[in-house]
Order: sequence, then C-alpha cells, then structure tokens
Amino acid sequence: MKYKLIARISLSLLMARWRQTLVAAVGVTFSITMFIALLSFMSGLNILLDGLILNRTPHILLFNEIKPSEHQPIEKSVSFKGFQNFIRSIKPKRKRAEITNSGATISALNKDERVLGVAPKITAQVFYNVGLVDLTGIINGIDVEEENKLFLFKDYVVSGNFMDLKNIPNSIILGKGVAEKMLVQIGDMIQITTSRGEQVKLRVVGNFQSGIRELDNVQSYCSINTTQKMLGESSNFITDIQIKVKDILTAPAIAKEYEKLFELDAIDIQTANAQFETGSFVRTLISYAVGITLLIVAGFGIFNILNMMIYEKMDSIAILKATGFSGKDVNLIFTTIASTIGIVGGLFGLFFGLGLSALIDLIPFNTASLPAVKTYPVDYDPKFYIIGAVFSLLTTYFAGYFPSRKASRIDPVIIIRGK
Repeated sequence: MKYKLIARISLSLLMARWRQTLVAAVGVTFSITMFIALLSFMSGLNILLDGLILNRTPHILLFNEIKPSEHQPIEKSVSFKGFQNFIRSIKPKRKRAEITNSGATISALNKDERVLGVAPKITAQVFYNVGLVDLTGIINGIDVEEENKLFLFKDYVVSGNFMDLKNIPNSIILGKGVAEKMLVQIGDMIQITTSRGEQVKLRVVGNFQSGIRELDNVQSYCSINTTQKMLGESSNFITDIQIKVKDILTAPAIAKEYEKLFELDAIDIQTANAQFETGSFVRTLISYAVGITLLIVAGFGIFNILNMMIYEKMDSIAILKATGFSGKDVNLIFTTIASTIGIVGGLFGLFFGLGLSALIDLIPFNTASLPAVKTYPVDYDPKFYIIGAVFSLLTTYFAGYFPSRKASRIDPVIIIRGK
C-alpha cells in the first residue's frame, strides 16, 4: 500500500509540471536516439572499412622471404673465432620464392581444426605491354574457388564472370585501374612480359576492383595453372599459402607455431594491419564518447528540472513529512520521478534510434571505389541498444538521486513556521 501511494504521489508531481517533464523526457529520447544512430552508423562504417582489408587479407600468410643469411661463413672459420667481425653490404643468398613441398603443407593445414580454409597463391611481377610503354604490375595466381570461398573474390569482380578465370585457359581478370590505362575490354587480348623476359598473351575475362586504388592500378588475377605456365614452372610451384582461422584473435600465436613447424616465414593479420586496426579503435572510441556525452547532458537537464521542482514543492514535501512520510519515502518519490522519465524517454529513444538507423540504411551511397556498396553502412548490433537503455536508466537515476537527498533532509517545522 505504501509503495502504491508513493507511486501516485510521484505521478501527481510529474503531471503537475508536465511541460518540464516532457522537456526532460524529450532530452533523454533525443540523446538515446542519437547515441544509437551514431554508434550504428560508425560501427557500420568501421565494418565496411575493415572489410576492405580483412576480406582481402589472410589471417596468416606463409611465404619465403628473401633476406640475408643470419650466419656468415666467416663466423664458422676457426681462424677468426673469438674476433668481432664487421661485415658490410651483406647480400641475400640465392633462394627461390617457391614453397617446397607445398602440397603436404596445405594438406597438413587443412587437417588442423583451428583452420577455416587454405588458399594457395602465386605472386608474379610482370610488365603490362601497352604499345611502346611497359606498366609495372603484379599478377596473382589463385585457386579461383578457394579464393572466392575465403576472400569473397566474386564480390570484387565488377564485370565478367569470375569462374571464367578457371574455365577459360590463358585468361586474366585485370584490376580496374590497369584496364582503364590499357583501354581494354572483356574479350580483348593483352600482352605481358614476365620478370624472365618472356612475353605471354592473355585474354581479358573481367575487371577487378578492391576499392583501394593503389592495388587496382597494378594488380590482376590469373588461375594458378595459367600463372605456372606463364612463369615456366611446374604444377607444384606455389609462392604463398593463405590461411583463415576460425578465431582471428589466435592468428598471432598460430602464425608463430606454423613458422617453426613448416620452417617458413609467417605474418599474421594483426601485425600486417596494426595501423588500420588502431584507426578503427579510435573511431569507435570517439563515437562512444560523443554518445555518452549526449546522455550525460540529458542527465544534467533532469537534475536541473528536479532541483527546481524541489524548491517549488517545499510546502508539499513539508506536509508529506509532517503527516508521517520519512526522508527515505521522499527520496524514493523523486528517484521514482527521475526513473520514470528515464524509462519513458529511453523506450522512445530506442524506438526512434532504430528508425533513424533504418532511415540511414536506405540513403543511397554510390561511389566508384566501392561498387558493392549501395547504401550507407549501418550495424544493428543489439549491444548498442542494451548500452543505451542501461546508461539512460543510470544517468536519470543519479540525476534524481542527488536532488532527492536534499528533499529528504528538509525540516518540515522550519518550512511550516516560515509560512
């Protein structure tokens, strides 16, 4: 019965100053709406930008890096043992980029339960011959089906069928920047020169656009078989093994393990893209900071409104305490008022936040660098709504708690005597 009475008194005080109550609730609604819309949009943008890198980058890359020998012959000489040897201009030893015994390595990786998939690749430096001009470039020899499975290859092929790369011999999918420079279309024949000086003719079956212009200006794709024939290598020739693991956070540890196990160089995605991940973290941090600031500002608005209400309702508070209501009861009345504003404003904020996010998701976003993106990116992660709801309740509760403490300490005798 006591709590029902406190609820009725709280409702009466709310309705007695309904304009101020409405302003406070609108402030909470606006804050929650912008908090959710801002975080949803920024998170969607981060996912989009991360996808440009993560979708095209293996979690672990195995390869043979060309580097100088760690131990020089002079160190093995008995005559110079115990001396400090200074060697300048060390040249790397003759070493092939090929991964030896690649078939067995790929088979072992596929049996590892931590591995999601494996895609072999050949990286070949070439020149695109355009009349009397040679354009530097890189051709990636890929297993078309595995590349599409692990790296969504077909999503970046903006013209032509990506499977033609496998089905049509001596075919190539050109980077969009390269195709524009060479003024070639699907079906045209182009000529390339390998690093060994051999000239090869290839048929263009499509154009590839990653969204990163520096890559699209030099990078193209052929099947592994075509690349091996172009380089004059055997069917076992592989220069890179791309690996995707089930848990991306374990990639650094697994990369070190594979480096020792297969005696190859390994680099994980966190190491390769450390700067990019830092940018994503900073953008997310700024989004949370702005959103939480909006909620705190709304909390100060509620604090001011309740403070004014207490000053105007001194008589009512004195009468309540004179008729038997304790300080805790008065405290509960005003925290109930604040919590009600937070709950009502928060619910409307969640609803309008979802609506505004859906509206942003419908706005056209067409750019030549991102052909797969049609509208602005939005992330509908439930955690944004949970954080918004919890924070709105906490903010409004504490915004009402401090004024309610002041109200609970009012001496009714002093107030009534003053009247």
